[in-house]
Amino acid sequence: MWYSFWKSRDRFSLEELRYLTDQLLKVQIVNEVNKDFVIEALRSIAELITYGDQHDSSFFEFFMEKQVMGEFVRILKISRTVTVSLQLLQTMSIMIQNLKREHAIYYMFSNEHINYLITYSFDFRNEELLSYYISFLRAISGKLNKNTISLLVKTQSDEVVSFPLYVEAIRFAFHEESMIRTAVRALTLNVYHVGDDSVNRYVTSPPHADYFSNLVSFFQKQCISLNGLVSNALKNPGPDSTSTILAAVDEIEDKLYYFSDVISAGIPDVGRLITDNILQLLIFPLLLPSLRIGAVNGTQIGAVTSLYLLCCILRIVKIKDLANTIAAALFCPLEAFTQISEAKVNGYMCGHGFTDEGQRPDNDNLRTKLDSGSSSTIPNSSSSSEIHPEEFILQHDCSGSHMALREALLSYVTSGDEVQVLGSLSVLATLLQTKELDESMLDALGILPQRKQHKKLLLQALVGEGSGEEQLFSPESSSITDGISSELDGYLQKIKEQYGVLCFHPDVGATPRVHRFQVLDTLGQSFLPVNYFCGHLVGWWLAFAPVASL
Repeated sequence: MWYSFWKSRDRFSLEELRYLTDQLLKVQIVNEVNKDFVIEALRSIAELITYGDQHDSSFFEFFMEKQVMGEFVRILKISRTVTVSLQLLQTMSIMIQNLKREHAIYYMFSNEHINYLITYSFDFRNEELLSYYISFLRAISGKLNKNTISLLVKTQSDEVVSFPLYVEAIRFAFHEESMIRTAVRALTLNVYHVGDDSVNRYVTSPPHADYFSNLVSFFQKQCISLNGLVSNALKNPGPDSTSTILAAVDEIEDKLYYFSDVISAGIPDVGRLITDNILQLLIFPLLLPSLRIGAVNGTQIGAVTSLYLLCCILRIVKIKDLANTIAAALFCPLEAFTQISEAKVNGYMCGHGFTDEGQRPDNDNLRTKLDSGSSSTIPNSSSSSEIHPEEFILQHDCSGSHMALREALLSYVTSGDEVQVLGSLSVLATLLQTKELDESMLDALGILPQRKQHKKLLLQALVGEGSGEEQLFSPESSSITDGISSELDGYLQKIKEQYGVLCFHPDVGATPRVHRFQVLDTLGQSFLPVNYFCGHLVGWWLAFAPVASL
């Protein structure tokens, strides 16, 4: 008799689950006196529900019957200690991650308890609590599919009007802690890959679409930071600076692979949003202006870093419009991007977007203002050295230079240092290897392999399109040139209309044959042998260009 009275309960039994639940029901307030029991009860219930999901369905049936989820919420409301909040979030994460039966997940998501926990005002000044909270959100996202996601959103007229899981998660997308940023990215990918049309419209509509522009803005800051690290390392080289740069490079490439993963979800508007933001916030105002030899601007980055980033973007972010727009932009004159990069002198923004000659800058007046000392020094992103007004005029004269970016790349090959040569050639090689880039754009740039030209013409001849056979044996075909010009003009017009960049350059009308000879002539003048470039150093530069500049 006494033995049966003192007999301990089986730890993994329905009786134990019933006992723990009954004890939680009796708790009216959680304080320092009873917090240890409450924490242990929450931990044990998670363990029992996980065990029951695999061995005995009666465990979860009891969990539903007693509405234990509601008890969890009540315990959170009456708790006065952060340790209970920590344990509750961990309990929920463990249960959600380990439940395998579909009906169990449906039950967990089918009431407002989950959304209540998601939107609860936790004190995130406690870093550990924030980590547990993000893990909780990520655990939920791991169970999303077209059926379960509908249980976590609110709709009106078949349109999603509220999605707390996504909204609360992206609040921490740019947190200083990298582990939190990584968890948020994983959560968003789980949302995008569900493929729910109403959810996709929700995440790509204002104000939630701002997340994508904020992503690119954050990425832009990382790029500028990388350039700063490279600049500092040039002044104080050492193993510590190299490791710091490598860590920054890893962060940048991880972000680009995240962009690629987001695009692979197949949400049409997302690809457009990412393309527009990369061009407007990064390519046009930052990377392309930096290719100008001797360019200076408080927010610009060095040419080597820009070349490296262009290679990374083309290699990782697989968007056809992005690749072709970047290629077309290489035909724009250097000064076309001055206005976008906000290169201001005494409040005047020099650029190529003037409608008539009356709006052109008065260089004499500009020189007078500079000589007066009102703007005696201009900050350089790669060094802190001062630049004299006369040097600034030469480097930033909006009406003086008409060199296209394509020519700037080739000029680095013939007159740059070793890293600049490798960087420029790597950009050309990356363009050549970018499958998303139209062959007509490659031909316009002068880097389309001759075998591909012959293959295309041979195919046209076989199917009877135009005069393919005559074109195949012609040294230069006007119809080919017209086709290339049409493609290029289309993207240049798009750059003008959508991004406000006026690209009128005499080279646009040049034949691909001329550009091919320019490329071949440039390679011949390079102080690095062509086979040296075409070997393993290309892969090396793509991975470690910022470090190589040290």
